[in-house]
Amino acid sequence: MNDELNPQEEPILENQNKDYGADNIQALEGLEAVRMRPGMYIGSTDTKGLHHLVWEVIDNSIDEHLAGYCSHITLTVHPNNSISVQDNGRGIPVGMHQKLQKSALEVVMTVLHAGGKFDKQTYAVSGGLHGVGVSCVNALSIDLRVEVEREGKVFAQEYSCGIPKWDVKEIGLSNKNGTKVTFLPDPTIFSELVYSYEILSKRVRELAYLNKGLHLTITDEREIDETGNPKSEIFHSQGGIVEFVSYLDQLAGRQPLNPEPVYVTAEQDNVIVEVAFQYNDSYRENLRSYVNNINTIEGGTHVTGFRRAIGLELKKYGETSGIFTKNKTTVSAEDFREGLTAVVSVKVPNPEFKGQTKGELGNQEVSTIVSNCVRKVIEAYLEENPNMAKMMVEKVVLAARARSAAQKAREMVQRKTVLSGVGLPGKLADCSSKDASASEIFLVEGDSAGGTAKQGRNREFQAILPLRGKILNVEKAMEHKIYENEEIKNMFTALGVRIEEREGERTLNIDNLRYHKVVIMCDADIDGSHITTLILTFFFRFMRPLAENGYIYIAAPPLYQVKKGKRMAYCWTDEQRLAIIADFGGESGGLSVQRYKGLGEMNAEQLWETTMNPETRTLRQVTIQDAELADEIFSMLMGDEVPPRRKFIEDNAKYARVDA
Repeated sequence: MNDELNPQEEPILENQNKDYGADNIQALEGLEAVRMRPGMYIGSTDTKGLHHLVWEVIDNSIDEHLAGYCSHITLTVHPNNSISVQDNGRGIPVGMHQKLQKSALEVVMTVLHAGGKFDKQTYAVSGGLHGVGVSCVNALSIDLRVEVEREGKVFAQEYSCGIPKWDVKEIGLSNKNGTKVTFLPDPTIFSELVYSYEILSKRVRELAYLNKGLHLTITDEREIDETGNPKSEIFHSQGGIVEFVSYLDQLAGRQPLNPEPVYVTAEQDNVIVEVAFQYNDSYRENLRSYVNNINTIEGGTHVTGFRRAIGLELKKYGETSGIFTKNKTTVSAEDFREGLTAVVSVKVPNPEFKGQTKGELGNQEVSTIVSNCVRKVIEAYLEENPNMAKMMVEKVVLAARARSAAQKAREMVQRKTVLSGVGLPGKLADCSSKDASASEIFLVEGDSAGGTAKQGRNREFQAILPLRGKILNVEKAMEHKIYENEEIKNMFTALGVRIEEREGERTLNIDNLRYHKVVIMCDADIDGSHITTLILTFFFRFMRPLAENGYIYIAAPPLYQVKKGKRMAYCWTDEQRLAIIADFGGESGGLSVQRYKGLGEMNAEQLWETTMNPETRTLRQVTIQDAELADEIFSMLMGDEVPPRRKFIEDNAKYARVDA
């Protein structure tokens, strides 16, 4: 039977609607459009979208601070994962809106593109430019309550899915001003409903650095300490983004080359530019960028302007001083960014963001403004600090040499093709399937455990690559050393991925990825956790698209085997072990408990049934909720500073678990 359509025949649709007319045209009213297509307004309905609701509400409070009316902002996470944001700004107006004949408060909360952000007399600059922020939060919340203190009174209104429950009404008296918004995200909209304290506190911290003098408090009522008080932190900075740069380097254990960050503050054409940066002993750039306090995670024209200024001024100094000629060095744009920590913050009256989530600035004029302002300061700094200037340019020379060496090392890694299995690592026990979506590779700690895994695997779809010992800590290694590392070369070759240069940026091509499950399988002890972290750091720095596409997993081998007579059970935690022992009748001469110190202590059958069998195993999928937060954590865990690493481990030890 030929399924191809004759060009002269028209397809007949079985369920074709022949009555298509005016009544079929839907006109979505109010906030219905937001509920029908939430991703168009907040980016997604996963954990990023969930947290984006908070950013939209906080942005309004920050805008009040920028206008000069707000000094304190409080963020509270309630036990049911609802959120409250309270400020001491002017309070949203509550008077009658003449055109819409309803309270201005209700207009702001229920009408898209309504607010004071379009009136430059009210807000000279603002993050909530599009005017859809808080109304979108309202639309996507099953419950929302707003309270306003102004004019000596307290006003309130409540909503459900964006629809007012009752008119704005006066509920009390007050001699304060401000706004409080409490909302509970709609569980029918969001796939994730639990707020992350780490993600929230990171944003609150950076807002404190970006707004000198502003006090921000975050309280988590879900976590109560031994004294009965909820977890709480207060963030306040007098040094602003200069302190921010120092904090970022100190957190990661990076040693700065500059005695203190270089600071730029200037204004041109009503655009306020604030930049702080310093070089350190690391091998990668760490840059944060903001527009009107909005975190532009994808950069934009302000970042382009900053990088151009750095490159032009250091290149000019390197050429006029003869340092480049003396070292016979040809530099590229990326050489000026190695070991650079920077914060670029601009205030723009009319920002043009690419997308509602404001991830990238598009104003072309801002690039020139930032470049001009930064170049003036850098030029003066280099003239006034010749020793530092020489050190910074020599850092660029070393980066150029390392780049050349890294390029040669990458070419060596990628010289052999992986097509049809040619050039695959000798240690790799490949699977017979050529379907990447059905294939998985286990990165196994040690040759002994690798041998056991090879015996216990399903050869049809499971490949095994043993890794010898602890792989290189890529956080503290020069790039060419990374590509020369045998274990890392084996991973590149086995996975079939390639690093490519596109417009001066390196990208990972995963078109020929040979497995869609890359499983890290290490011992269930401290050393195994360390090796897992080393491998994850490598993936995050050099193969991030694998995590972004959900291809990376962590295996969960058991800690114990408990036996009594014919009864036997595996345990992944001490709590499970105690529960199983109790279920087996308690401690006696017939009970045996085996503690697995490593994968090699299990035979092939045990390893298969506990850790590798898709029907019985537990795998933890590695995802990236917040790339900048992940960057901070990896830098801190793999850096030299012990106190922040110890604090992180202590704070998060209680969250470490296996979801059986």
